[in-house]
Amino acid sequence: MGHDGAVSRPTVVTDVRETPLSVDEALRAVTHPRAGAVAIFVGTVREHDEGREGVTTLDYSAHPDAGPRLAEIAGSVAEGREVHGVYAVHRTGSLRVGDLAVVCAVSAEHRAEAFEGGRRLIEELKAQVPIWKRQQYVDGEHSWVGM
Repeated sequence: MGHDGAVSRPTVVTDVRETPLSVDEALRAVTHPRAGAVAIFVGTVREHDEGREGVTTLDYSAHPDAGPRLAEIAGSVAEGREVHGVYAVHRTGSLRVGDLAVVCAVSAEHRAEAFEGGRRLIEELKAQVPIWKRQQYVDGEHSWVGM
């Protein structure tokens, strides 16, 4: 509740950026005095994909519509019951194995709503936001994913 008794609107933070991601930044963004739960999802660069070992680096590229589409999805999740904060930031550029590629967080009154919102956020992001990755393998080959 706000000072005037009105329920405050959820905080929504989204971005597609080349700078490193931070779980602490996500947690700070969605912290709210009425939220009893925060669900955080962190997607990292792994050393294998598509049944192949030896991924060394990934290069993420984003369509100009990626930011606005991500904001739409996060705004929709923020309309969920008892949701107080939504955070979704995806990296672009060159990443190495272990780097954070995407961080999502949803705060809500209770864990069920936080988990539900967090799962919806990352699933819709992966399905609908136009971001692609070019995977470089140790043998010098590469592949595009998401195109």
